[in-house]
Amino acid sequence: MEMAYRERWEAEIAEMRRVLAGFAMKEECKWGKPTYTVDGKNIVIMQGFKEYFGLGFFQGALLKDPKKVLVQLGQVHAGRMMKFTSVKDVTAKAATIKAYVREAIAVEKAGLRMEQKKTSDFPVPEELTERFRRDPRFKRAFEALTPGRQRIEKAMPAIFEGRGFLERR
Repeated sequence: MEMAYRERWEAEIAEMRRVLAGFAMKEECKWGKPTYTVDGKNIVIMQGFKEYFGLGFFQGALLKDPKKVLVQLGQVHAGRMMKFTSVKDVTAKAATIKAYVREAIAVEKAGLRMEQKKTSDFPVPEELTERFRRDPRFKRAFEALTPGRQRIEKAMPAIFEGRGFLERR
């Protein structure tokens, strides 16, 4: 099993395995990390980082999170991370970890998913609507982008000045 900072978090990984041992999940190695699945569906993943060790919940955004311990990393859609800095930290939060994993399994078994944001959720400038009308191929390509990549507002000032988004003034 390959994982960043593996040696550094070896004891935490062992403790997390102990906490997760009671669940009917299968441990697999995915993306070089210990990943726990139920019926082939991803539930949680262990990840080692420089500053912390994390237990990632693939559908974490759908969990109730009463203890406010789930963190969104970057622009991920549904995934959330529970962070730990020591074995003691993992042990102290064992009951919380188990409760969250239990809920994560229930969410997966129910087939719940985060709703994908649609292009229509963002205001589309008139110029873009006009371009879509003239060029259906461009419209299809644009709609295939993730919402983050569609945020044309950031690019509009540059477009109006006749330069590319990354071009300097």
